[in-house]
Amino acid sequence: MRLGVLDIGSNSAQLQIVEATAGAPPLPLHAVKAATRLGESIGVDQRLDEDGIDRISQAVTQTLAAAHRYEVDQVYLFVTAAIRDAANRDDILDRIAAECGLRPQFLTGLQEARLTYLAVHRWYGWRSGRLLDIDIGGGSMEIALGRDAVPELAVSLPLGAGRLTRGFFDADPPPRKQVKALRRYVRDTLRETADRLRWEGEPQLVVATSKTFKQLARLTGAPSQRKGPFVRRTLSRKKIHSWVPRLAKLPAERRAGLRGVSPSRAEQILAGAIVADETLGALHVDAVQVSPWALREGVMLHYLSTVTDPRDELPLHPLQPVTPRAPEGGATVTALTTSASSRSSTRGK
Repeated sequence: MRLGVLDIGSNSAQLQIVEATAGAPPLPLHAVKAATRLGESIGVDQRLDEDGIDRISQAVTQTLAAAHRYEVDQVYLFVTAAIRDAANRDDILDRIAAECGLRPQFLTGLQEARLTYLAVHRWYGWRSGRLLDIDIGGGSMEIALGRDAVPELAVSLPLGAGRLTRGFFDADPPPRKQVKALRRYVRDTLRETADRLRWEGEPQLVVATSKTFKQLARLTGAPSQRKGPFVRRTLSRKKIHSWVPRLAKLPAERRAGLRGVSPSRAEQILAGAIVADETLGALHVDAVQVSPWALREGVMLHYLSTVTDPRDELPLHPLQPVTPRAPEGGATVTALTTSASSRSSTRGK
């Protein structure tokens, strides 16, 4: 069966299609993306304007048409923080349902954290030990820590790159005082979570997910995405820290010309870099590995975990306590006792 997962985010609606087979990895057969550019349509009242809603509907229509072309059997649609936290969220979802025939679900921040962690844990495997995952989205940042398939700790913070760009920067490039104000806000917002994570102890592996981290990794010299998912990509805090003042001096148009930075994310890459820099600093992390799997793969893995082949099922039975039966008339006990005595007597000879 072909499964499609459509992630409707602040920058784009992204459809990923896989062949859903029990035990198989969710490696994409096809990927389709349509721009949403919600950052320019969210007002101070946190409502999405009509132009933004139109772009979302058009993006969903376009990606669902691709799902039909690629003969997708089942599709899961969900929205992330930019729409989930919008004041007119229900109106947006109603419009999509009316124009596209399907109503998207919205994942909570904690669900996003857990599903992303599931994907990362599956990619790196049990040998990774205690794993910390950090994901910077457009509207929120998710952090999850654990050793098993389900994280011990998962949090969602209002530190998305798009949200912070809209909330703190009113010029392009922004003045230094706004950059400093954003740094202070990120530190203050992170403080309690960072204290808790440090109390939990040092993880064996720290992983970064999301487009923000992928573009920062590429900007600082990591291999391009064209090299495939199995190429190891790392990102150091030192390199992020050195790039922040350089990004802060450039307008978005010039950032878009940098290696790895897409035009749609050029405006918010500065805020994303500041969040990454401050988060790694607060957690005393020198470097992270950049995972090719994130939220969409987590959704797929969650579904695939429920798919089994009936021919491979192993029957299980609950273990019931057994009550010993009482011997009848003592004859059986006598015989066993006699038998045991005879063996003992024989061994004595």
